[in-house]
Amino acid sequence: MTVAGVFVLLVNDHLLKQAWPGFLTGKLSDVAGLVVAPALVALLFGRRADLAATVLTGVLFALVKSTETGAELASHVWTLVSGPSRVLADPTDLLALPALALAWWVRHRSLRAPSARWRLIVTMPLAVLAVTATSAAPSPTARSVEVDGARIVVHVRDGDARISEDGGVTWSEGNTWNEKERHPLQSAACVPMQATRCYRVVAGRMAVEQSDDGGKTWAPSWALTGDDRDRLDRRYSRKDARASMALAVQARPGGHVVVVANGLDGILVRDVSGEWRRVGWPGDFEIDAVDLSPERNVALFLAACMLFGGAGAGLRQFTRAYLGFAVAASLGVLAVLTGWSGTWSMSTNMAPVLTLIGGLATLAGSVVCLVLAIVGQVRPVPAAVGVLAAPLVFATVYTPFYGWSEGTPGPYWAAVVLAVVLTALVLAGGAVLIRNDARRAYLDGSSTSRPT
Repeated sequence: MTVAGVFVLLVNDHLLKQAWPGFLTGKLSDVAGLVVAPALVALLFGRRADLAATVLTGVLFALVKSTETGAELASHVWTLVSGPSRVLADPTDLLALPALALAWWVRHRSLRAPSARWRLIVTMPLAVLAVTATSAAPSPTARSVEVDGARIVVHVRDGDARISEDGGVTWSEGNTWNEKERHPLQSAACVPMQATRCYRVVAGRMAVEQSDDGGKTWAPSWALTGDDRDRLDRRYSRKDARASMALAVQARPGGHVVVVANGLDGILVRDVSGEWRRVGWPGDFEIDAVDLSPERNVALFLAACMLFGGAGAGLRQFTRAYLGFAVAASLGVLAVLTGWSGTWSMSTNMAPVLTLIGGLATLAGSVVCLVLAIVGQVRPVPAAVGVLAAPLVFATVYTPFYGWSEGTPGPYWAAVVLAVVLTALVLAGGAVLIRNDARRAYLDGSSTSRPT
């Protein structure tokens, strides 16, 4: 890994790809990433792991770029690590694989340099920041829909369209929209040869109404539920397209179908049986992940509390001083996470200040807690419980909300209850282990203090 490779990756992914997105900056990002990544992977295996790290990097890169499953798994991993992220499968990116040979050569040359260790320490944070950079693709928006004979065409953006020839059951990609002849939005339509049944989108909402008297009176026919609306609000910051924008009605054998251009949510279909179905985005469109920054921040904060609390429970002395600095370090972690993610409303000037103060509190509190743990002769079992239980606490808090973002469980309150129950079980198990260790330590101390 070289400083130059990290610099190229940072500048390209954070600046150039935003200003000039395209083939060149995309492939440059892949090449620079393949040069930097093996050195990061090697840290997981220890010394003499350069070959394994290089091969593993190449295999993972090939799986992610050549398969939809690999890209989806990578998207979930990066979302878990650094927030909502998007990884796209693109077989043309495999052209960058020869960069692994350059990574191998650079790695061996840098390890022979006298300053290799210090160079690693300095560039490692920048490298982690660089490889976690993601490029935001524009969010697709279903803008209008029309019936063209037997076809139903949903116009998306830049000439892209989704076409169905079986009444909205299946969809294929198309490019039939001429940008110079934009199809007008159709907010209402009646069933062909049945003018009494009509449908219309509700302005400013993701909802559809129907009329059985030719448009004289209207009643709700479909609306986005509260939890689905919350997921959509967290997925997209744009408010202008979080609404049903247009619809069309097509007569079909046995009844009729209604297709709605549902803005950022994609395609909505009412089949001939009268059942509404959110199709979403068929095809290769990548959808933004639900923003779970508040839940992830709480999970990390509680994991930090568990980490410091486990060691604190095993201290033989300096418990009050340790408690004060542990609280400061844990609150510092929460402040840093809040400043980074923008959780809670705050001015843009306050976020860097909060991040700086939180970082200093975390660093100072952690160092002092480590010193006090050593000087205070912390017992190994409580310290081990804190270290092992901290990632479990993060998982039990965050996982239910991640499942909620994917639709299971459906209600948000169910995710809250599940997170509380699972976390309580982990805390109870840790408390039992710490209590049993404290009891054994007390009995051992009592037995040795008895006169012989």
